[in-house]
Amino acid sequence: MNKITKVPKLRFPKFTDEWEQRKLGDVVERVTRKNSNLESNLPLTISAQYGLIDQNEFFDRRIASKDVSGYYLIKHGEFAYNKSTSNDAEWGAIKRLDRYEKGVLSTLYIVFKILDEKQTSSDFLATYYDTNLWHKGIQAIAAEGARNHGLLNIAPSDFFNTSLMMPKSYEEQNKIGEFFLSLNKLITLHQRKLDNLNNIKKSMLGKLFPKKGEKYPEVRFEGFTSEWEQRKLKDIASFIRGSFPQPYTNPDFYDEKEGKPFVQVADIGMGLELNKDTKTHISRIAESKSRFVKAGTVIVALQGSIETSIGRTAITQYDAFVDRTILIFESYRIPIDKTFFAQSIKKLFQKEKEKAWGATISTITKEHLSDFILGIPSLDEQAKIGLFFKNIDNIITLHQRKLDNLNNIKKGFLQQMFA
Repeated sequence: MNKITKVPKLRFPKFTDEWEQRKLGDVVERVTRKNSNLESNLPLTISAQYGLIDQNEFFDRRIASKDVSGYYLIKHGEFAYNKSTSNDAEWGAIKRLDRYEKGVLSTLYIVFKILDEKQTSSDFLATYYDTNLWHKGIQAIAAEGARNHGLLNIAPSDFFNTSLMMPKSYEEQNKIGEFFLSLNKLITLHQRKLDNLNNIKKSMLGKLFPKKGEKYPEVRFEGFTSEWEQRKLKDIASFIRGSFPQPYTNPDFYDEKEGKPFVQVADIGMGLELNKDTKTHISRIAESKSRFVKAGTVIVALQGSIETSIGRTAITQYDAFVDRTILIFESYRIPIDKTFFAQSIKKLFQKEKEKAWGATISTITKEHLSDFILGIPSLDEQAKIGLFFKNIDNIITLHQRKLDNLNNIKKGFLQQMFA
C-alpha cells in the first residue's frame, strides 16, 4: 500500500518531513485481558470532558455489575474506545487511562495499547483522539442504520484497520503531545476551579435559604434574626407565559438581520443571565403576536429536559420577546429583590422538578406553580443574599469564560497542528 503524506499548517521549528498515513493496527495492539483475579473493582466510564473516570464519581452511582470478573482490566496509559454515541461524541470517544493505575471496563469497549512507545508517542496518540480527524474512518466502517440504542456496531478488526496521519519522527510526535498535555493541565486546573465555585454556590444555597418546612436558614448575615414568611408564589408575584404565533415554520416570522431577539429555553444560561446572543430574531409582523419583556425581568423555563432545561432562570439583560415555554414574572405584590427572587425560583425548581409531566419533553404548568411555597425574609436580607449570589455568579461567569477561551485556543491549535 502506498503511504499518503501530508504536512500540518503549524509546526515546531526544525521539523519539515511530511507526515505519513498509518493503520492504527500497525502502531497499537488490542487488550483483552479479563479481570479474572479481581485485580480491580473500580468501574470506569468514558466522559468526553473528563476522559476515563470512575462511574461513581461521574454518575453519582454505580452502573457496572457487582461481579466484574468478566470485565476488561485496563491499566494506566492504555486506551479505550467507547462506541456509545452522544451529543458530545457523535462517533463515540477514545480516551487514555490517566487518573488511576487500573480499572475495569465493560467488554463493549475496545481496549488497546501502544506496540512500541519508543516509536509512537502516547501523548501524541491521546491528543490525536481529541481531534475529530478519526471520525471519518469510524463513519466509513459504521454500517448505515447500525446504531442500536446509541451503540455503534463496529467490529474490533475494522476499528484497528482505520488510518491516522502522524509524523515520522518520534521527536515531533512527542513535542506535539507534550504541548497539548500542558494545555490540558491548564484547562483541567480551570475546570476544577469552576467546579469548586459551583460547589460553593450549591452549598451556600442550602445554607442561606431555610430547608423545606423551616423558617430560619442555617447561615445568616449579621443583624438578621427574624423568621422567614412562607408565601405561595401566586401571592408574591403575577406571572404569565410567553407566546409565539403558530406555526413556528412560517418563514415570515423570522428576521435574523434586523429582527428583535426572541428568547427560548436554550438562550437561558446556567447562571442568571441570558446567553450573549439569542439564536433567533423575529420579524416585525410577528412582534404583535408575541410576548414582550423589558430588560430586568425575571423569567424561568417551564419546559424541556428535566435534567438540563426546566428551572433555568434569568434576569433579562435586554428587551426581548419570549417563547411560550418560558414563564414571565410581570409584577410583585410584596417588596422583592429580583436577584434574591430569581435565585429562590431556581432553587425551588431544583426541588420541584419531579412534579413535571411528560416523557422526553417535560412541563411544569403555570397553574401548578401558583401553589409553590417560597420563604421570604425582609427586603434588606433579600438584598444581602441577592448580592452575595450575584458576586458568586460573576466570578463563576469569569472562570467559565476563561475556560471557554482555553478550549477555543486548544481547538484552534488542534486544527492547525494536525495534518
